[in-house]
Amino acid sequence: MSDLRVGAKGGRAVKVPLRQYLALLGDYVRPQWAWVVTLAVLLGCSIGLQLVGPQIMRAFIDTIQAGGAAEDLARLGALFLGAALAQQMVAVSASYVSESVGWRATNELRARLAERCLRLDMHFHQAHTPGEMIERLDGDVTALAGFFSQFAVQVCGSLLLTTGILALLWREDWRVGLALSVFALASLLILARLRPLAVPAFAAARVGYADLFGFLEERLAATEDIRACGAQAYVLRRFFLLLRAIRRLELRAGLMTAIMTNTSSLLWSIGPAAALAVAAYVFRSGRISLGAVYLVFNYSTQLLAPVQMLTQQLQELQRAGAAIVRIRDLLQAPGRMADHRLGAPLPPGALGVELADVSFGYCLEEKVLHHVSLQLAPGQVLGLLGRTGSGKTTISRLLVRLYDVQEGSIRLGGVDVRAVPVSVLRRHVGVVTQTVDLFGATVRDNLTLFDSSVSDERILAALQALELGAWLRGLPRGLDTELQAGGAGLSSGEAQLLALARIFLRDPGLVILDEASARLDPVTARTVERAVSELLRGRTGIIVAHRLATVQRADRILILEDGRVREQGERAALAADPHSRYHQLVQAGLQEVPV
Repeated sequence: MSDLRVGAKGGRAVKVPLRQYLALLGDYVRPQWAWVVTLAVLLGCSIGLQLVGPQIMRAFIDTIQAGGAAEDLARLGALFLGAALAQQMVAVSASYVSESVGWRATNELRARLAERCLRLDMHFHQAHTPGEMIERLDGDVTALAGFFSQFAVQVCGSLLLTTGILALLWREDWRVGLALSVFALASLLILARLRPLAVPAFAAARVGYADLFGFLEERLAATEDIRACGAQAYVLRRFFLLLRAIRRLELRAGLMTAIMTNTSSLLWSIGPAAALAVAAYVFRSGRISLGAVYLVFNYSTQLLAPVQMLTQQLQELQRAGAAIVRIRDLLQAPGRMADHRLGAPLPPGALGVELADVSFGYCLEEKVLHHVSLQLAPGQVLGLLGRTGSGKTTISRLLVRLYDVQEGSIRLGGVDVRAVPVSVLRRHVGVVTQTVDLFGATVRDNLTLFDSSVSDERILAALQALELGAWLRGLPRGLDTELQAGGAGLSSGEAQLLALARIFLRDPGLVILDEASARLDPVTARTVERAVSELLRGRTGIIVAHRLATVQRADRILILEDGRVREQGERAALAADPHSRYHQLVQAGLQEVPV
């Protein structure tokens, strides 16, 4: 079997080469070789005990038929009970070890996928909802748990048990061995043909669940707007439509599963009946004992279990194939940005900023920026003005390299940002937006983003410099106080100051502020403005502004209009030039840049 067909997106069949299964199995199970060996030993012991039990009962029956001593019968009975108890203990131990192997392997895979998602650029994340990614990281990986923990060992164990049973039956009588060998082969072929019928439906159901989770994530995040606009009925209707689609897929898969289950039950009835008939015929001819008849019957009931296990593992293999296709697509998803891990370093201190004839569009057909050029000396502050949609935020995204320019170049400290490792670049560039993301963690972890190397002394100094010392002293447990996810319980000003403190601790050479005080009341805004002044000291700054008052500290001004530079220059010179667009805005006394 060189490859297997599995259900992929939309239920279509996709060939997955067997080497991909084996490669994935090796990558994540090989580090646990000691556990795997332990599992193999336990499974071997379990198989041996399963084969020994009927042999003991055969001897017990033959001893009774021969009029054996009571002591012999008691010894055989105790031996049988001991073997049965040992077999159950070994089976429980094997289950524990296999689950441990599966969880370790799947958690390792989850971590790799999560890291991959965090490294993929924003083009990818715009095309996939967070709910879909949750289903990829959890649902698809969970589908591989049985594959990791049991596939190789169970397949080998089932083959070994089947071989052992058939060998012992052939030893009893060739007619019994032949009859049950044919039955085992026919059962394997029948079940193997039936089990793949459900796989495309199961795979399509996984896609349906990904769509459902993506829908729920988006709607739950927008609960406030949905309720305010009275759109609950629309959301529920879409929710029910998605559930109906999943129900149809699950019913189809369930029907196929029922067919396979009933077929297995039928085979389970036919096999022992046929074995008993053949054994009775051979017994009447005097070739086997009554105990051997029981042995044949018992082995025939055991025989279907490994056959069923083999077909079940084949089904698990095909289910795993559907997950492997989606996981492989995620791991191999092409990023549009190259990351040079050993690229050029950035100079320490304030960074100069240069945009040279930069053009960019989120899709190739529509450009957001057109031939934008800019030079900002180290330590200077730029006020970036423009209407909504003019490209201000896009420039900040390009500077931190959430996207790459399509034409032209961006240099920080004289170095092209595309030549700098992304991790290094983002340590040197700090961004504060209007929306502050806070986590359900301590104040310390929210400020350091879970970096334990940042000392409490540095944190306290940063909070004091940004006028948060009194706020911290008012918390019940100081830096160990737990914050709620999303910043519930904090004012907008406190959340914004915490975001500034994060950047202060990183000590970047370039700070980008996307109107950090736009949504604050005047008193709180003045506090934030003082914190911004402290943050910008000795650093290059870019202030994306909607209000003119915000850029009064700027050394230079750049005004964008429809993605093009409308005007740029020294702020004082532009304010004094009566023909300047910035001068006209100042003279008009506008608090907001027109939109």
